[in-house]
Amino acid sequence: MRYDHIKNPQEYTVNKSDLIQTFSSKGDLPLKKADELVNLVFREMTDALANGDRVEIRGFGSFKVRNYKGYIGKNPKTSEAVEVRPKKIPFFRCGLELKKSLNSHEV
Repeated sequence: MRYDHIKNPQEYTVNKSDLIQTFSSKGDLPLKKADELVNLVFREMTDALANGDRVEIRGFGSFKVRNYKGYIGKNPKTSEAVEVRPKKIPFFRCGLELKKSLNSHEV
């Protein structure tokens, strides 16, 4: 990805549009095809997690859904008891290769 237009590249956030642009230019794909490809990858990952499956991308990391039980919380402004319903939250665990590359000073 190109960071020459960013004053401080370490503060830059890669977004979906950047991924589509990169897939298009580096993969020699039309922008529309790159958009379809990125959306397909995200949709498949989302569907897998919604079905309770784990998503693993070797060398990068894995995603899974964690289930949290409901509980009685407290509104900090009013001190009123509030019911917090059970919820599912996606959880990411970094892969070993990614962890090594982030800590190798070769990034």
